[in-house]
Amino acid sequence: MQQNNKPIIAPSLLAADFSDLKSELKLCNDSKAEWLHLDIMDQQFVPNLSFGPDIVKSIRPHSNLFFDVHLMVSNPFDMLSAFIDAGADAISFHIETTEPRFTFPPKILINMIKKNNLRCGIAIKPKTSFKVLQKYLPFIDYIVVMSVEPGFGGQGFIPSTLEKISSIDKNLKEKNLRDQIAIQVDGGIKLHNAKEVINAGADILVAGSEVFKSENPSETINKMYSL
Repeated sequence: MQQNNKPIIAPSLLAADFSDLKSELKLCNDSKAEWLHLDIMDQQFVPNLSFGPDIVKSIRPHSNLFFDVHLMVSNPFDMLSAFIDAGADAISFHIETTEPRFTFPPKILINMIKKNNLRCGIAIKPKTSFKVLQKYLPFIDYIVVMSVEPGFGGQGFIPSTLEKISSIDKNLKEKNLRDQIAIQVDGGIKLHNAKEVINAGADILVAGSEVFKSENPSETINKMYSL
């Protein structure tokens, strides 16, 4: 699933103006964006509360973008069906919600996502080692590397993430899994650091505030594609 040095830009809807969501979505549709990143927060795994499957379902008819649902929730299993039915194209969950407690073993979540023909990703927080994902790598499509602490938009990029991305990239290549597994980086992505993140090995860049808080979101997205 490596993108051959062509990054995918995934605007994060969390940073959009929810009083005019249809217009915000149109800005993404009219840009070069290919994915739309949907952060789902439950005020338990992370301190913030975002939106649920009804919002995803309501915007699905208005966009042909690839809907990338990121479950930042304490119990991803209970939410899977709702977001699958709402029109998700990919779903990622946090390994920290399953390891080491195994309330729901990761393989159960992976199987449920994959049997519905969705792409499956596993996310790791900044302090979580990539090593915890090793046994699940043959079964997933992408890794979400959090470059900020999950829960709020607008945070600064953690510089040590670049080394982490490079290490993951190297590890996947050594296992001959690089074509199968993409690296997504989520948090603090800006025009000034996006190229560094891509050079480190990222395939998918999630950008929220940089896009939706800019004067011209579509142009900002397009600029990222031209880096």
